[in-house]
Amino acid sequence: MLFLCYPKCTTCQKAKAWLDAQGVSYTLRDIKLDNPTADELKAWHRASGLPLKKFFNTSGLQYKALGLKDKLPAMTEEEQFALLATDGMLVKRPILVGDGFVLTGFRQAEWEEKLK
Repeated sequence: MLFLCYPKCTTCQKAKAWLDAQGVSYTLRDIKLDNPTADELKAWHRASGLPLKKFFNTSGLQYKALGLKDKLPAMTEEEQFALLATDGMLVKRPILVGDGFVLTGFRQAEWEEKLK
């Protein structure tokens, strides 16, 4: 599994601690240092079944500074993927990419369900 996180994010720290406590093996990737590519994001979006907006860190400073709440509805999916690929801090985190699933954000019950 691939676990993308921002090490200073408290939610990411909780998710990592939870994965470690469950004995889940994963590859850790710092989303700020190694930003997901547009192609990766497209694949994860397809696998997740989630609306693309769920891949945006809507509470992040970058999201707010760029006024994305108002701009996203007018953007094409291609433009949104390209934008997400420019800055890992725009991407919702943590992301857990497993065999046949992608989880964004850490909701313990949802993660437990997928990892059973």
